[in-house]
Amino acid sequence: MIFTNRTFTMFEKICKSIREVVQIECDRVPLHEPVFFGNEKKYLNECIDSTYVSSIGKFVDEVEKKICKYTGSRFAIATVNGTSALHVALLVSGVKSGDEVITQPLTFVATCNAISYCGAKPVFVDVDKDTMGLSPSALRDFLKNNAKIVNGLCVNKHTGNCIKACIPMHTFGHPCRIKEISFICKKWNISLVEDAAESLGSTYEGRHTGNFGNVGIFSFNGNKIVTAGGGGCIVTDNEQVATRAKHITTTAKVPNKMGEFYHDEIGYNYRMPNVNAAILTAQLENVSVIIEKKRQLAADYLKKLKSIDAVFVKEPERCLSNYWLNTIILENKQQKIGFLKYAINNGIEVRPCWTLMNKMKIYQNCFSGKLPNSVWLSDRLVNIPSTVSL
Repeated sequence: MIFTNRTFTMFEKICKSIREVVQIECDRVPLHEPVFFGNEKKYLNECIDSTYVSSIGKFVDEVEKKICKYTGSRFAIATVNGTSALHVALLVSGVKSGDEVITQPLTFVATCNAISYCGAKPVFVDVDKDTMGLSPSALRDFLKNNAKIVNGLCVNKHTGNCIKACIPMHTFGHPCRIKEISFICKKWNISLVEDAAESLGSTYEGRHTGNFGNVGIFSFNGNKIVTAGGGGCIVTDNEQVATRAKHITTTAKVPNKMGEFYHDEIGYNYRMPNVNAAILTAQLENVSVIIEKKRQLAADYLKKLKSIDAVFVKEPERCLSNYWLNTIILENKQQKIGFLKYAINNGIEVRPCWTLMNKMKIYQNCFSGKLPNSVWLSDRLVNIPSTVSL
């Protein structure tokens, strides 16, 4: 792969700008690391001293209260990770074996895996270039050309399967046009399940992500805005949905005074352990500070990279983004590959975006619309170091 001196100079300037912005003096600049500066150790010790380190304990309840307060959701159900949260979110939305679920190909594999856990099939619809999330115009066109309403259900005219749900994802923390997507899903009687795994702290028109559909989910993996080491959460305003979600995430055990083990449906051992919740409780106490620092980091990047004509992905209009993973757009696929190699060789951790789901062998035969924007972005996106400095 041969590049001009101008291209190598640009690579050098971008890497220099990254080091100046993140202000990390060591040889290795990490992509994204968690920050611990609050009560994490204190609460962990409390958890251990209590002996309640598994799925029962005060910190699990505290996490759910804090998530509700921060996001504005009525109910929150803490889970062992974001993928399990998404799996249960689909189940409580009525997704069954043989159904289809619309989602975007530009996403982490967990989105499609959760659909598969239900025995359903992903259907791929294109994203918008500016949000990198599911495109409402592409969704509208796809449904108009490929779906029909039969007995109140949305049906794929080509496969005959019910299109039961739609999962938009807020890519790298930037909200997609979720309000428009919500209107379209209601019109077509499709359950909206929001994959807000990456977008804690992000809002669309002042409303927190995760609250626009029937149910939403967040992830608290080690590389997210705040972390429990692992962990996830289901949010909803529907009390009936919340009750069932909590039930099946705790092995569907029926409460009784005698402590007998009776389970009334197939459930899952998906409850967040108290020891993880202890860490997350402390993290949530400082989430506003972390978001503020993340946004400042993004502002510094925007200013620095603008001066060298590098394209930095900004928050969409009417949105406030948590800037989970800062992102640049290169000119083409070859330049992206060249920059990845150059940055890594110079001690800066960067990464490409995910392989498009429709390009993976496990999902390449799924029904799909036209995906020009997804391909364009996949060929050009690079995530750059996004750890906040305190």
